[in-house]
Amino acid sequence: MSEVLFAGHAGRLEGRYHQSDKPGAPIALILHPHPQYGGTMNNKVVYTLFSCFQNLGFSVLRFNFRSVGRSQGEFEDGPGELSDATVALDWLQSVNPEARQCWIAGYSFGAWIGLQLLMRRPDINNFIAVSPPANDKDFSFLAPCPASGLIIQGGKDEIVTPSSVATMARRLNTQRNVAVDFALIEEGDHMYNNHLVDLYKICGNYIINAVQQKAQPKKRRGRRKKSELEAENNERLLLEDDSTLDDDADSMEDDTFDNEDEK
Repeated sequence: MSEVLFAGHAGRLEGRYHQSDKPGAPIALILHPHPQYGGTMNNKVVYTLFSCFQNLGFSVLRFNFRSVGRSQGEFEDGPGELSDATVALDWLQSVNPEARQCWIAGYSFGAWIGLQLLMRRPDINNFIAVSPPANDKDFSFLAPCPASGLIIQGGKDEIVTPSSVATMARRLNTQRNVAVDFALIEEGDHMYNNHLVDLYKICGNYIINAVQQKAQPKKRRGRRKKSELEAENNERLLLEDDSTLDDDADSMEDDTFDNEDEK
C-alpha cells in the first residue's frame, strides 16, 4: 500500500492505494463517512472495505475528501465531495487502463456520494453501500438504479434508521435489470464495533459471486490449466477466517475515528 497525492478541483487530494499484481485486475474506489463528524479514509469500516477488495486481487484506492487530513479545499456537503470522488475515479482508471471491472464502495455519507457517482458514471459495474443515510439524505435520484449492488445495515444503528435503509433496498430491488442485495447485521451499531469481520465476510462473498457472474467462462473440454485452478482458489482466500481484522483496524495511524459520532 502506498501514499498517493493527486490533483482535485479544489487542490491536492491525499489517498492510500494498493496496486494489484494481476494484469487487468478490477478496480475499486472507497469513500469515507462525513468529514465534519470525524470521517476520514482511515475509518475502521473504510479500512475493512479496502482490505476486502485488496485481498480479492483488486487495485483499490481510498482517499480523504477535501478539507480532511492533507486534502485541500473546503467542505461542501455534497457537490465538492462528488467532484473529489469523480477525480479520484479518473485517477484510479488512468493507472489501470486495462481494468476489467470498476466498483464503488462507500460508508454512510460516503455511500450517499458513491451512489451519486454511480448515476453519473456508466463505467461503474457494481456498488457496495454501507449504512447509507436514507433517513437523512435524499436517494430519489436512484431512478432507475443503473447497476446491481449490495446494501449493508446494522440492526442497532443509532444514527441511520435500519427501517429506512431496508425500505430503500426494497425499492431499488423492484427495478428492472438490476439486483440489489440487502444484508442486515442484526447486532451491528453504526460503527460496526465487534462486527467488522461480519462486514468483511459479507462483502467478500458478494464480491466473489458478482465477479464470477460477470465473467462466466465458456465451457471447455479437457483438462484445465493449473493457473486457472489457482486463480479460483485465490478468489476464496479471505472467506475462511479473518479474526485479526478488528486488530488491524485498531492499528491504523489515525485514531480519531474511535470517537467519531458520524452521520
